[in-house]
Amino acid sequence: CFGKKMLNIAEKVKLLDMLKEGRSYAAVGRHYGINESSVRSIKKEENNIRRTAAISFNKDAKRVVTVRNKTIVRMESALALWINDCRKKNISLDTNVIRTKAKKLYETFADSDDIHDSEEVEDFGPSTTADHAVTKDASANTAGAEAYVNKKFKTINEEGGYKPEQVFNMDETGLFWKRMPSRTFIMQEEAKAPGFKAQKDRLTLVMCGNAAGFMIKPGLIYRSKNPRAMKNKNMGALPVYWMHNAKAWMTKALNLDWFKQCFIPEVKRYLREKGLDFKVLLLLDNAGGHADDLSYDGVQIEFLPPNTTSLIQPLDQGIIRAFKALYTHFSLKDYWHGYTIASCLQNIQRAIQEMKPETLNACWKKLWPEAVQTPNGGSLDEIHHSAVDTAVNLAKQLGGDGFNDMTPDDINALIDAHTHPLTDEDLCLTPKMKPTRKCQKPAISHRLPEAGSKKLWLHRPQFIMGKTKI
Repeated sequence: CFGKKMLNIAEKVKLLDMLKEGRSYAAVGRHYGINESSVRSIKKEENNIRRTAAISFNKDAKRVVTVRNKTIVRMESALALWINDCRKKNISLDTNVIRTKAKKLYETFADSDDIHDSEEVEDFGPSTTADHAVTKDASANTAGAEAYVNKKFKTINEEGGYKPEQVFNMDETGLFWKRMPSRTFIMQEEAKAPGFKAQKDRLTLVMCGNAAGFMIKPGLIYRSKNPRAMKNKNMGALPVYWMHNAKAWMTKALNLDWFKQCFIPEVKRYLREKGLDFKVLLLLDNAGGHADDLSYDGVQIEFLPPNTTSLIQPLDQGIIRAFKALYTHFSLKDYWHGYTIASCLQNIQRAIQEMKPETLNACWKKLWPEAVQTPNGGSLDEIHHSAVDTAVNLAKQLGGDGFNDMTPDDINALIDAHTHPLTDEDLCLTPKMKPTRKCQKPAISHRLPEAGSKKLWLHRPQFIMGKTKI
């Protein structure tokens, strides 16, 4: 039995629109909590109701237009990047920390834009979009991770009947692709030089692998669509899936692009070669740049619980860190001033190929121990230490200030630099935004190309390496 309920004009217009769309009187009645006879009575008065609504809405339908301060817009954009970056790196944040950061960014951008009326940011608090992005402490959620592994993931796996070859994990990581250890003469000379700092040039690498130890072609997000070093290159034949935006940052649109144009064809090809059905489970963390509407027949999307990536996400169990150690080792082999984004792609490919499948498989131990074939197999720590030692030896062969006396600590500091939160200087590289307009109106209810082969994408003979695995 429904209690008596009075609907206002706007609600009655919505009700009439629902009837017009073909909904039944009973269904509409249940939606609004009124009986069917009341719905029919409203329907009989449709002409009068719509006429009254048109008069009322037109009377109030004044456009309220406010021009948003361009510094505020730019600050919010940079703040959102910073929050997402901290979340990915499990750095604790609270409202006070976010508010302080917002004010500091605003002051920085205001100085560069010759705007000094900082009072507009004084009330920056929980009501803003960026602050809502992080409302809980970002420390590791141990209880949530244990519950997910022991209950939800096990249930999903049993119901889906997935094999290790069919379960994938995707994660992205930032890479300052041309950065050298800070004490080297190269970095010191560049720091003194005016203009663009190559060591600050950042890209985002999208890595994805399965529980059997197979890594698909990585995605790469760079700030330019066609860098000079990539001129006349076949972008479809690169060892990465190339994407771009001005900030070299993962967005929901790029995440969807990667999913449709890289992940799906790569996984289809792999499973076909293995003689397995296209039945896939893709695990993602809940980073802000990940689309929540990924969908494809045969693919189940599962988001890991908040703040559990450092505990159970396979790619965070040493794979990314070992990759960066290998990348650093290979980048030291090339003369820095001739090191371009094309060189970077070659070294990304090498670093991934140097990691053995059994080593990658072992990183699923915390999330899916049953899938690990050799629990005491290849260690990512061993790969990391070996790559660091090799990098130190290469540095000494190069010679020069900062290279002759390089230590493993210098190399590790460089690797860790990729995981530090974005600095204000990094955030200042985000493009300046034009002022935007907010328009408020009355609430009227109306209605890839195929991936490359396994061969190294190389053009210079001196880059060719043996197949020996570390």
